[in-house]
Amino acid sequence: MGYKVAVVGATGNVGREMLNILEERLFPADEVVALASRRSQGTEVSYGDKILKVKALENYDFKGTDICLMSAGSKVAEEWSGRIAAAGCVMIDNSSRYRMDPDVPLIVPEVNAAAIAGYTKKMIIANPNCSTAQLVVALKPLHDVAKIKRVVVSTYQSTSGAGKEGMDELFEQTRAIYVNDPVERRKFTKQIAFNVIPHIDVFMEDGYTKEEWKMVVETKKILDPKIKLTATCVRVPVFVGHSEAINIEFENPISDDEAREILREAPGCLVVDKREDGGYVTPLECVGDFATYISRIRSDPTVDNGLVLWVVSDNLRKGAALNAVQIAEILGTKFLKKAA
Repeated sequence: MGYKVAVVGATGNVGREMLNILEERLFPADEVVALASRRSQGTEVSYGDKILKVKALENYDFKGTDICLMSAGSKVAEEWSGRIAAAGCVMIDNSSRYRMDPDVPLIVPEVNAAAIAGYTKKMIIANPNCSTAQLVVALKPLHDVAKIKRVVVSTYQSTSGAGKEGMDELFEQTRAIYVNDPVERRKFTKQIAFNVIPHIDVFMEDGYTKEEWKMVVETKKILDPKIKLTATCVRVPVFVGHSEAINIEFENPISDDEAREILREAPGCLVVDKREDGGYVTPLECVGDFATYISRIRSDPTVDNGLVLWVVSDNLRKGAALNAVQIAEILGTKFLKKAA
């Protein structure tokens, strides 16, 4: 006997990836329901070889549904969380709404899978920010060995992190420049084509953006509250795939060779690190893959016990949809146990 799974936001970038990954990983689902807003009702989405017709969320009864993969934003998640829980369904939420709620586990399965047990308090499990997910997958195995004190990270985040509208804006602006049409700006604060924008989400009083704040507080909650972290988050003219340049300071000595071997054995990590032309991974190569790719591993001579890494991952997959499905897999096998 398998699970009944609802995917909310099934017509969006992440929702479509959730459907793809449920099928790719052979998730034990007897029934998968695609849900979205009323205006998307009747839209067809792919689930493996099947075509699902999208149903309106507002008319859906969650009774009998085991797991809800929610990717429709914070407002929808908050509005529906109570009703979903009351129906006995566990919501795995991709929005930021519940990430810092002390009664909601914030999960990256390779890092803190055991914390999933806390879902019973509110019947909610939170998915972290896309840039945090790949960061902590790379940090966790190194932290276990040498204990991280401080992290400085600069992100290079693709336009798909801003949804379909972000990808469309990059495409349309690029085309407009080539044919000498006026460049229109709707989603981003400045032109994204042939440019980089050091601004993701809203500014906070201390000068950091909310995206940068999310990386700090989420890393502390998932990995270790004692880790000091500062981030600069940048939007770049790439369609899919987030990259991060990470400087790490450890309490204990660790060499680049040791780090390379540790990361080669670490769950979710794939080391591609040849010190030659093309001996590293870029966003282009990571698209469609599950792994968090790690390259450019080297010692940082400016601090004691320092390392520098380059980390790349498909933000629609590990940064969102894959992480949610991995959580659902563990929830099913270790807690719900319906398909056992």
